[in-house]
Amino acid sequence: MNRMQEARIEKITLNVGAGKDQNRLEKGVQVLKMITGVDPVKTITSQRIPTWGLRPGLPIGCKLTLRKAKAVEVLKRLLKAKEDVLAPSQFDSAGNISFGIHEYIDIPGAVYDPKIGVLGLQVCVTLERPGYRVKKRRLKATSIPRKHMVSKEDAMAFMQKEFGVRIGEKA
Repeated sequence: MNRMQEARIEKITLNVGAGKDQNRLEKGVQVLKMITGVDPVKTITSQRIPTWGLRPGLPIGCKLTLRKAKAVEVLKRLLKAKEDVLAPSQFDSAGNISFGIHEYIDIPGAVYDPKIGVLGLQVCVTLERPGYRVKKRRLKATSIPRKHMVSKEDAMAFMQKEFGVRIGEKA
C-alpha cells in the first residue's frame, strides 16, 4: 500500500458534559485528569438558553485533546473499557469514530473514587492521512480530494488492523 494512503490518528478528544451542575463538572475534571494525567479545559456557553437555565459564560463541561503516542496509549485503554467492540454506527463518513463510556471505572487503570461516584465520558477519535496539512495551513489552504479522504470503511479497517477491534458485534 502507498504510504500516503495509510490512515493515522490525528487526535483523540475526551469530553464530559455536566450541564449547569458545577459539582458534576468538578468531578468530570478529576476523572479526565485521572485517566490521562493532563488537565482538561472547561467548556463555556456562548448562548443564552432560558429553558435549560444556561447563560453566556457559564461552564457546562470539560474536554481535552491528546495527540501522537499519548493518544494511542490512552485509546488502547479506552477500547478495553468497550471490550474492543465498536458498532458500525459509531463510525462516520469522514473517518471519525465516536463512542461513550458509561462508567469511568470500566477503564483499566482507573480507580473508583467515592467522592466522584459513577461518571461517564464521550470519546472522539479523528483519523487523517499524510497530506491533510494542506487543509489547515495558513497560506494557500486547499481542500482534500475525495479519493484521499478517510472513509467509513477505511476507518473500520484501520481500527481492526491497528487495535484489534471487532465491529458489528454487541457494542
